Amino acid sequence: MLSAVDHVQLAAPPGSEDLLRTYYVGALGMTEIPKPPALAANGGCWFRAGSVQLHLGIEKGFRPAKKAHPGLRVTDIEMYAARLAAHGAAVSWDTGLPGHRRFYSEDPVGNRLEFLEPVTARPERPM
Repeated sequence: MLSAVDHVQLAAPPGSEDLLRTYYVGALGMTEIPKPPALAANGGCWFRAGSVQLHLGIEKGFRPAKKAHPGLRVTDIEMYAARLAAHGAAVSWDTGLPGHRRFYSEDPVGNRLEFLEPVTARPERPM
């Protein structure tokens, strides 16, 4: 039985580690975590925020996917969108998912990322 997603693996071009660190640590506020020594020789970077892990692996001939993406749940989505925009990342809002506010952005190598926050029902006010 599946119990959780352990991590999501994204690809990146050779030599992009410094760009990835700037974005995932600086813009997204994640922490870089060490790769096991046997895997570190392959390049790339691993990042964590709470229980969320994103692994960026180096791929020769890398081309970012146009549609595939991780969906990352955030709190205070307006603030998060502003944070990304302040770091120079484009933010594209989308209203196509009922019950959620969401936007898309791309990391510096073109990986598509979805950021979403459930919309909580507001209690009705008595008349």
